[in-house]
Order: sequence, then structure tokens, then C-alpha cells
Amino acid sequence: MAADSVITTCFRHPRVESHVRCTRCDRYICPSCMREAAVGHQCVECVKEGARTIRRARTAFGGRIGTVPLVTYVLVGLNVLAYLAELARPSAEDRFAMLGTVPAGYLPEGVAHGEWYRMLTGAFLHLTPGEGTFGLTHVLFNMLALWNIGRVVEAQLGRVRYLALYLLSALGGSVLVLLLAPTAFTVGASGAIFGLGAAYWVMGRRLGHDMRAVNQYMAGLLLWMVVSAWATSWQAHLGGLLTGAVVALAYAYAPRDGRRTLVQAGVCVALLALLLALTWVKVSSLTS
Repeated sequence: MAADSVITTCFRHPRVESHVRCTRCDRYICPSCMREAAVGHQCVECVKEGARTIRRARTAFGGRIGTVPLVTYVLVGLNVLAYLAELARPSAEDRFAMLGTVPAGYLPEGVAHGEWYRMLTGAFLHLTPGEGTFGLTHVLFNMLALWNIGRVVEAQLGRVRYLALYLLSALGGSVLVLLLAPTAFTVGASGAIFGLGAAYWVMGRRLGHDMRAVNQYMAGLLLWMVVSAWATSWQAHLGGLLTGAVVALAYAYAPRDGRRTLVQAGVCVALLALLLALTWVKVSSLTS
């Protein structure tokens, strides 16, 4: 009498008969556990393990490659929402604009009086219609520039590095305003955008791009900073430009090995500490 044949079952579903083995772990798998592989089929667990061991593609500066400029979309959205809030409640601009201090005899307000948040919130506000020289064009031009250059820089840096560059550039612009024009009332994303422009130039040089278009863009930014100095805060523009250049140089020339992320993050943290230290020194001199 012939012996009964051995019935094999799926290792994940013991009650399901199976005759197919995973090409990676050699265990039996049922149709619901099969995943197409280059050769044969693999089980769910082996597919997950293989995905963890695959090295993700990176940009030339170490960031993760993304197909959607999500951070740029969010930044534009935040600026637009802040602008709508200004239109709905004009007092919001007075409350959150960049202001170092006020002349003697006025109610104390500004960064020198504990309102340090103004150094970032002011970079998300813009002039409202009928206010100042530019009015509505202020937010329109800035958002157009952010949309055009931000998507390019984000694609080259990755989301985390790009966001750090943007916020540090905005902060750098506010710090130079505090140092050189502490009583100036400033709003706008221009400082951060000038930082993105500096990064665009540095990265173009590092990657060996044709610099004619890049140089034309930077020449336009610098010309605008000079021409508009009578009506805009050139201090915020210059501060953002210099800060963005420092961050971009760290991104572009950090060693391309396991130390790259550490060096890039270290420079950003050191720069943040320097900006905060300069702010503290200036605040101390204004309140002494």
C-alpha cells in the first residue's frame, strides 16, 4: 500500500494548502501571500525586508528626492493665509510684524520687550492694499518669486534642508533689521526669498550648471535690492542673502560621506546659535 503524500501549507496560513515556495526564504506561500519578484514569487515578509535594505535615492546635496514640492506649496499657502488674516483683522500686522523696539514715550513693544516671535512671523506678513508703496503687489511678487525659485531649490535640496534654509534666511533678515534699524516696522518674505536666491547661485556653481541664467537671476535680485532700498528693508534682503549663502555653502561643500548630514546640520545649528546670540546682545543694549 502506497504511503500518503505530504500536504504542504502556507507558513502564514497553516490551513491553506500550498505548493509554491518563496524564492528568498524558501517557505511555502499561498496565493494571497505571493508577491511578484524578478524571479518567481516572494512572501510578504521578504518583500518588506527587501524594501528596507534598498538604499533610497538622494539629491546631490544629501536630501531625499521628492516629486512634489510640498514645502513650497505649504509656504505659499501660509503666506496667503496670513495675508487673508491681515485683511480680515488689520491689527494682526501691528501685532506680528518685525519690530525691534519703539522710540521712548510709546508703549513698550517689539523684540526688545520679549516679543521674539516677531522675527519669524513678520516674514509671513505683507503690505495690504493701499498701504505703503507696493500694496497688493508686495505679496504677489514675493509669492511669484517663491513659487518659481522655491520649487527648484526644494528639488535640489530635499524638503528638510530646504525648510531649514528658508527659515534661517528669514531669521537672518530679521536679525540684520534688528541690528541696523531696530525701530523699523517690516513685513514680507523677501529676506527668505533672497536666501533662496543665494542658494540657487551656490548650488548652480557646485553642480557645474550653465551660469548665465543663474547669474542673470542673481543680478536682478541684487539690482532690486539696491533700487528698492528707499522703499523696502534692504537690511532684511541683505541679511537673508548672507544667511542663505552660508547655509547653501554648508550644504554644497560638506564631505560626501557619512559625515555630510552631521556637518550640514552642525553648520545650521551653529548659525542659529549665532543669530540668537546677536539678537540677545542687541536686545540687552536696547533695554539697558
